[in-house]
Amino acid sequence: MGGVEERVLVVGAGPVGLVAASALAEAGIPVTVLEASTELPKDLRASTFHPPTLDMLDRFGVTDRLIERGLICPHWQFRDRTEGVIATFDLGILAGETSHPYRLQCEQWKLTEMLRDRMEEKGLLEIVYNASAEGVTQDENGVEVTFSRPDGASETIRGRFLIAADGAHSAIRRSLDIEFEGLTIPEIFLSMSTTFDFDAAIPDLSPIAYLTDPDEWAVLLRTPSLWRVLLPTDPELTEDEIKAPETMERRLQKLCPKDGAYDVVHATAYRVHQRVAKSYVAGRVFLAGDSAHLNNPLGGMGMNGGVHDAINLTDKLVDVWNGKAPLESMARYERQRRKACIDTVQAQTIRNRQIMAENDPEARKAYHDELRRTVADPEAHKTYLMRSSMIQSLRDLEAVA
Repeated sequence: MGGVEERVLVVGAGPVGLVAASALAEAGIPVTVLEASTELPKDLRASTFHPPTLDMLDRFGVTDRLIERGLICPHWQFRDRTEGVIATFDLGILAGETSHPYRLQCEQWKLTEMLRDRMEEKGLLEIVYNASAEGVTQDENGVEVTFSRPDGASETIRGRFLIAADGAHSAIRRSLDIEFEGLTIPEIFLSMSTTFDFDAAIPDLSPIAYLTDPDEWAVLLRTPSLWRVLLPTDPELTEDEIKAPETMERRLQKLCPKDGAYDVVHATAYRVHQRVAKSYVAGRVFLAGDSAHLNNPLGGMGMNGGVHDAINLTDKLVDVWNGKAPLESMARYERQRRKACIDTVQAQTIRNRQIMAENDPEARKAYHDELRRTVADPEAHKTYLMRSSMIQSLRDLEAVA
């Protein structure tokens, strides 16, 4: 393999990759990030930051700036498209458990730009753009990543360790033949961003609202400048059919009738998966974020879980780098974060989808009654928020050896 560069390689410059890179750089560890795009991606999918994620980001001095550019949401709710409000959850109940008892709606690309700018100003970070990772090899001393350039040229780069944050289609995970266990959800998800103010049109609407319905559930998310609408869609349709302006207009009018047409600023249709990598650790290579796990977006746990991966992973890797712990100790990262993914993220997002899409009248009533009882009981209300805000899962991991 040749000489090993004294650095950690990170593949992917999304939120997970740059949080990991920032944590390592702050600890004095040289980091090189490989990014396939020509610049930082402006992915519009993730926009919800949960309380413990904001707590974690405090260490980088970016949380206050995110809040300035985002929207604080102290409440979120389950609604029914016919009945209206079913249950409104008050995140203020979490005061004392977190420094940020609210959800923050803020596009994830704002975080990546802040982290990049902060690290580059300090001279702590190197990002190699137009570098599409193809695979990794390793020996007892280090790793070597092969990546391609837009012109087809192939290059290699070496380091002591590698963090794979290269997303759902991770080339690193595939090159290591790590099984990605799980399933693909039947429907396609259609996300539309519009300038229309749903808050003014729908009574008692929270900035984050999950709308149950036996025929077509929906999610409404307010961002600082737009409202985002998420709808399930027939997978037999083509993307052109799903995103046809007249079709999107009809579906939006059905959700919330209004005079004149909707102004749809952006729309994307995508398949959703519930998958977990069988291993998060392979020698000197560590999977984090979407390369390690995928889930449906109902609950806003994907990006948050990835950031939690990055912090857990790098806290342990710093000790390995500094000779305070053996490489084998990284297996605890896998045990902790894989458990959190399966027991909390997967379980919660699957249950959210069941609640949203249930079409049996008795089962729907039972779900709704359970939600009403939960918010009416202060102890149950807080317990639910501790789980749904991902605080409890982090605390539970302390007992995982």
